[in-house]
Amino acid sequence: MMDLEKLVEVEADNQVQGDTVNHPSHYTQGSIECIDAIEEQLTASEMRGYYKGNAVKYIWRERHKNEVEDLKKARWYLDRLIAKLDA
Repeated sequence: MMDLEKLVEVEADNQVQGDTVNHPSHYTQGSIECIDAIEEQLTASEMRGYYKGNAVKYIWRERHKNEVEDLKKARWYLDRLIAKLDA
């Protein structure tokens, strides 16, 4: 099971691969990222659906758009969901 510490390690490893997966600049305004604002507004149940839905979206389109990058994005959402459930 992945805890928050492991998630930080995974995100650090992915960070080396580029910000387009972990911290896209177009989702950051000032000091807050869009995902952080969304997490503050939704319930835990709503966030669970949000993470799962986004993972499915990226898996669904990977052959038609960004291939490996989309799979990494799907993994990012699944890793985040797993870390929240393990917390």
